[in-house]
Amino acid sequence: MSSLPLFPLNTVLFPGMPITLHIFEDRYKLMINECVHEHHPFGVVLLQSGSEVKGLSAAEPTPYSIGCTAHIAQTQPLGSGRMNIVAIGQERFQITQLDHSKPYLTGETVPFPLENMQPALLASAVQRLRPWIERYLSVLEQAENVRIAPHQLPEEDIPLAYLAASLLKIDLHEKQRLLSVDSALQFADNVRAIYRKEVTLSEVALVQPETEYRGPFSAN
Repeated sequence: MSSLPLFPLNTVLFPGMPITLHIFEDRYKLMINECVHEHHPFGVVLLQSGSEVKGLSAAEPTPYSIGCTAHIAQTQPLGSGRMNIVAIGQERFQITQLDHSKPYLTGETVPFPLENMQPALLASAVQRLRPWIERYLSVLEQAENVRIAPHQLPEEDIPLAYLAASLLKIDLHEKQRLLSVDSALQFADNVRAIYRKEVTLSEVALVQPETEYRGPFSAN
């Protein structure tokens, strides 16, 4: 068990995925500077209630218990202590206890690795997932001018499944449910089920633009 500084956000971070943040609030300036100086990660957690910004009428932030550590890869000072940072998701964790004693939120955490007890079945599940990712990327290219060539996709099973989950334009709480899955096989199967639904809806929307459908993907 270890203490981890927490950054509650309206986003879900998966291992291996980058996140770009603008740091402007004093408590997060303090937190990020400490992480940089100590070469220590922070935890990204989806807000369940409250706000990550002080001074609002909302209550203190309450995050979901499953998050992902983020290692700072790049910082860009902007003056007055503000900065832009790029961090990379590393490991899933589970919060066992929250601590409000510091200016920023911290938590006692334990690792929450994705179990891979059936690697052969996982490889088969990811093989079935890959063509759905390629179809989804084709829709993204048409709808949002986003280009990711299929040959740029990871070859490894779990990194590909995490990238697939990260690409999805779905409700954040649905992404959080994916992040909270125990096994790699279930994770890949769940991601593929969402892709089948999203790709079908997206392709229908692209060929029927005159309908009242509000966009190619579920609301994010």
